[in-house]
Amino acid sequence: MDLDPSDLLPRRDLLALAAATGALTALPAFTASAAPRRPTDSPAISSSSRNELWWQAPADEHSMIEQGLPVGNGRLGALAGNDPGRERLLLTDATMWTGGLNDTLDADGQFPYGRGDFGSFTLLGRLTVDIPDHDLSAVSGYRRTLDLAQGLVTTSYVRSGVTYRRTIFASRPDDVIVLHFTQSGGGRYTGTVTLDGTHGETTSERLSFGAAFPNGLTYGAAVTAHGTGGHVTVSGSHIAFSGCRDLTVVVSGGTDYAPDAAKGYRDTNLDPQRLARTKVRDAAAHPADTLLRTHVADHRALFGQFDISLGTSSVEQRSLDTWERLKARARDGEADPELEAAYVQFGRYLMISGSRGSLPLNLQGLWLDGNDPDWMGDYHTDINIQMNYWMADRAGLSTCFDALTDYCLAQLPSWTELTRTRFNDPRNRYRNSTGRIAGWTVAISTNPYGGGGWWWHPAGNAWLCASLWEHYEYTQSHTHLERIYPLLKGACEFWEARLLTTTLPGTSKEVLVADSDWSPEHGPLDAKGITYAQELVWALFGSYCTASARLKRDTGYADTVAALRKRLYLPRVSPKTGWLEEWMSPDNLGETTHRHLSPLVGLFPGDRIRPDGSTPKDVVEGATALLTARGTESFGWANAWRGLCWARLKNAENAYRLVVNNLRPSSGGSNGTGFNLFDIYQVEQGRGIFQIDANFGTPAAVIEMLVYSRPGHLELLPALPEAWSAAGSLSGVGVRGGFVVDLRWKDGKPTEARIRSVGGRTTTVAFGSASRAVTLRPGTSVTLKDLDR
Repeated sequence: MDLDPSDLLPRRDLLALAAATGALTALPAFTASAAPRRPTDSPAISSSSRNELWWQAPADEHSMIEQGLPVGNGRLGALAGNDPGRERLLLTDATMWTGGLNDTLDADGQFPYGRGDFGSFTLLGRLTVDIPDHDLSAVSGYRRTLDLAQGLVTTSYVRSGVTYRRTIFASRPDDVIVLHFTQSGGGRYTGTVTLDGTHGETTSERLSFGAAFPNGLTYGAAVTAHGTGGHVTVSGSHIAFSGCRDLTVVVSGGTDYAPDAAKGYRDTNLDPQRLARTKVRDAAAHPADTLLRTHVADHRALFGQFDISLGTSSVEQRSLDTWERLKARARDGEADPELEAAYVQFGRYLMISGSRGSLPLNLQGLWLDGNDPDWMGDYHTDINIQMNYWMADRAGLSTCFDALTDYCLAQLPSWTELTRTRFNDPRNRYRNSTGRIAGWTVAISTNPYGGGGWWWHPAGNAWLCASLWEHYEYTQSHTHLERIYPLLKGACEFWEARLLTTTLPGTSKEVLVADSDWSPEHGPLDAKGITYAQELVWALFGSYCTASARLKRDTGYADTVAALRKRLYLPRVSPKTGWLEEWMSPDNLGETTHRHLSPLVGLFPGDRIRPDGSTPKDVVEGATALLTARGTESFGWANAWRGLCWARLKNAENAYRLVVNNLRPSSGGSNGTGFNLFDIYQVEQGRGIFQIDANFGTPAAVIEMLVYSRPGHLELLPALPEAWSAAGSLSGVGVRGGFVVDLRWKDGKPTEARIRSVGGRTTTVAFGSASRAVTLRPGTSVTLKDLDR
């Protein structure tokens, strides 16, 4: 629950930074006499309207996951309903997990996978602010806004001629969530504040609660409130306020989770309830205006590192609220470039809000509407946790990636021990035929206690390492490389023990293939040499050899790994289907339109398969044929992955179609975008759930359409669709090899590109058939023009 003070600038420095950048000029005045500004009247930063989402109705209390607005400070979050008479916040902490190590296998070789053994992500509590005489039926001019650029949820409405406004934000510097209620015209607030647990806890007269799960995790939360011009008193287990001109409510909470396997993932010296009381008391000692400004300065420091414009929307489109705008986009089929750009920024907002200094984003991100999320809100290692972080480096949020690195390192001791003691168990259908075991791997599902759920996932280690390695490619951080080196080496050791030697049919050539496995998540359960594993292991071995050379470690072992890599079987194209083979078989052994693109990991997120002439033409065509067969209608995350693959193949219109598919409004639980822009995943007819990965994968696809990079190569506008071709711009886009690019284009061609080094030295910048070599020292930049010549 504690934040590392070294991660934060002092409050005075944050405020100075915000003042220098103009970030604070847009903030509403937090004074009782000042009329709250309408969002459209704010003299805010120039991009404010582009980065604001708004609605004309509050959330339905029974549909909070699809309608509530998210706030978060990286580990403490909430969904806000914004009803005038009953503000409801569903509170979460990223570490609020039941379950444990879960280190047994059942008779079928699976780890138990339920809420009682594997565990589940759960709610921390519920905060309710009741204002009985502000019932929705008694107000007019209702509007609520999510300001992505400043990290604010605001609500305004008129009652009896008085304009009321509330602002909600989750402050990382103060580690609290703040609700501030103001008005103009002589209005008053009267009502109650209540904090409730969701696991049978009792809120004390000190307005806090604390308890422990059967797994030993202790947790707690606390709230306080103060106002002006009226009375605020504690009445039993709630706060009563009456006749207040304004009201400030401050809430916080957390657990004693610690990312340390040696300590059982607990900090036994921490009292979460007491700490929560301390944090709300300390925050409440500052004026609400100071809390707001400190929060905005911190949020803007990340949000402002990237910007995107895909063109100008029509006046009619801009006049619609966000939900009506989504419906119009789907109904009319007319491009809405500002909405599409805002969707990218919404993904960035969720990343800033949900991945800073705590556990990484799980299937739910940081937001829940109950204690029973599907799949327990876990970390799926066969696509979902990886997709959550594809956007981070591309979109100027490299520091948000650290949560994934920290998680993998904290889990490594447990993963290594489970691999040693359980992987070769005779009940595990994927055990090593060699009988040897070394290193580490994971299950398909993981929790924060080192535990696995469902089947073992042999290639999961290689895919996690691929994500960790890619982050190094973007940042060129020597420190990060040193940190992930044990993960890379341990994964290589696992595969050295696992690979089998076989002779290719009809030849005398011996190759190395992966032992029996499942190509996620369909087809036979005992296939050898699946493309998914072969591609990931090929990439893993290459990354390890590079890491060894750069760190000057284990050069002898790196030679061994390099020799293994040369012997790896690489997939072929089926003479029967014309597709890239998925199972080392000419036959398609699974579902033609399956949601997973497992055999295409070499196309994306890898780049062994490239349409630039460096990959055999038949392999590129086979990958294209397989991708075509998978179709363009699936779950949001599957559409995002398809869009990324089409971007890699430079098919702009197919990639754009998949982005647009994900923007379709969800109706009756169907796949698509919810009222609050959360991606909805249809689990069965009439029932959809929130799953966050598409909210990150789709923005990643948008950026990949505009900028493609690999170390030593940067390509501009590789898959620019007609809808965005007239004019647009990007700034702060991460480039593999250690660069950042700002880009402007007009009439489908780049007009200017500024390349800045964040550690890289040389790269080639290309557009179409033209290219230029760039050499820079770290910290310097160059601006290129006339790139089509």
